Amino acid sequence: QVQLVESGGGLVQPGGTLRLSCAAVSEMVLSINAMGWYRQAPGKEREVVAIIRSGGSTDYADSVKGRFTISRDNAKNMIYLQMDSLKPEDTAVYFCNLMRWTPRGELLSDWGQGTQVTVSL
Repeated sequence: QVQLVESGGGLVQPGGTLRLSCAAVSEMVLSINAMGWYRQAPGKEREVVAIIRSGGSTDYADSVKGRFTISRDNAKNMIYLQMDSLKPEDTAVYFCNLMRWTPRGELLSDWGQGTQVTVSL
């Protein structure tokens, strides 16, 4: 079993910064395919924000390119999302996601509980 523990959300003014953290906690040794951040604003579907794959490659939503940076600490099974130049439209619940391989070769997806990010005056 895997638990994803998120932290770092909060209230920030437009143009401000926040840094989200996500730790994958498990007694098992994890075979990670990718980790990422998704977000869901009220009345909208969940959307991908940024992904970092096991090989280190990254992808970003067009709306956050140049403002957000995803990074990881492999030794700690953690990822981070540095969010700069925040805009009101970035307001959402941000979810951490883990894609991992099981010993049987299945690809599973785990989700964190979510952390609220609010960008407002």
